[in-house]
Amino acid sequence: MDPRTNPYAPGAGTVPPELAGRNEIIEKINIQLDRCKNGLAYRSFLMVGLRGVGKTVLLNHLALTAEANKFAVVSIETPEKRSLPALIIPALRSLLLKLSKGASSEHFAKKTLRVLGGFVSAMKLQYNDIEFSLDLGHEPGIADSGDLENDLIDLFIELGKAAQNKKTAIVLFIDEVQYIKETQFAALIMALHKCSQLQLPITIIGAGLPQLIAQAGKAKSYAERLFEYPTIGVLSEDAAKNALVVPAKKNNVEFNNDALNEIIFKTQCYPYFLQEWGKHSWQIAEKSPITLKDVRTATELALMELDTSFFRVRFDRLTPSEKIYLRAMAELGPGPHRSGDIAKILKKEVQAVAPTRAKLISKGMIYSPEHGENSFTVPLFDDYMKRVIPNIEKI
Repeated sequence: MDPRTNPYAPGAGTVPPELAGRNEIIEKINIQLDRCKNGLAYRSFLMVGLRGVGKTVLLNHLALTAEANKFAVVSIETPEKRSLPALIIPALRSLLLKLSKGASSEHFAKKTLRVLGGFVSAMKLQYNDIEFSLDLGHEPGIADSGDLENDLIDLFIELGKAAQNKKTAIVLFIDEVQYIKETQFAALIMALHKCSQLQLPITIIGAGLPQLIAQAGKAKSYAERLFEYPTIGVLSEDAAKNALVVPAKKNNVEFNNDALNEIIFKTQCYPYFLQEWGKHSWQIAEKSPITLKDVRTATELALMELDTSFFRVRFDRLTPSEKIYLRAMAELGPGPHRSGDIAKILKKEVQAVAPTRAKLISKGMIYSPEHGENSFTVPLFDDYMKRVIPNIEKI
């Protein structure tokens, strides 16, 4: 069928044509955002889940909705090797310039810009990746001590006051939160906690891999009371079918039931994979309805594309020892797997491969759902490892 009208949209954070199965969490978060803006008790959110389940899609959708509803929105993605101050400074400056519009808001926003200026100067002495060069002024004695925990609290309080004056709330949407270093994460949690105590309208909606829950608790013990941690997982079969059927129907295209069931089986209802199979099934089919034969051909193409993109970009970041560790995990299946069982396949002691395991967790390739257990953060990665390294005996 015509590729120009293909509705399916596999991609990193690309909003699918039908955001199926997420209405409950969207409504829950939107309620908390409204409570925050209205000066009522609220909680922040850290959404957790594997790669490809749509966390970034949800963040983007929520951010667009919040902006449309007149919230003050900051959107940040956390790379592995950037400091938190380097990431938030340019975004907060842009936000404060927006908040300064209007005579009643100008004083608060300009004061907060000066506080941000002092924060920038202090943080430049601590973090060498801060490239911000504009002189924003300085508000002596506020957020300028060089201690991130104290200064971020001061900065967030001023941000909250500026938002309160504007009768709005500041929402920080942060993706890949697990890459924030522990001391910086602790400072962020403390600043958010202080604003919550003062009932200032500033909150965080974040997303990250499953290890994020443990990281938050390790950074600050009270994080479990400050955040909700909804798990973003696979879709239900009905929601998965809707993700495929609804966009097709808008284009007067249907799926045969056996074709739909085959996609559900192959993708295990992971949102990203549903989009890949939908895209390729559409391109293979000559006409409606899309058949089982079309889907089986599409499966070969989808796997080839995943192997050269979604899986490959992660595989290429690995060292030889890390690849060997993951191939041993794959030999045991999807997981979770005990560290001892993996070491046994590698014919080594657990302690000998522990550094490799730690590096894989740091890179976000695996996580530990329970003490001593290991699971892939990328769905279907065990099958990929078997395809890319067919014979474990030769590694």
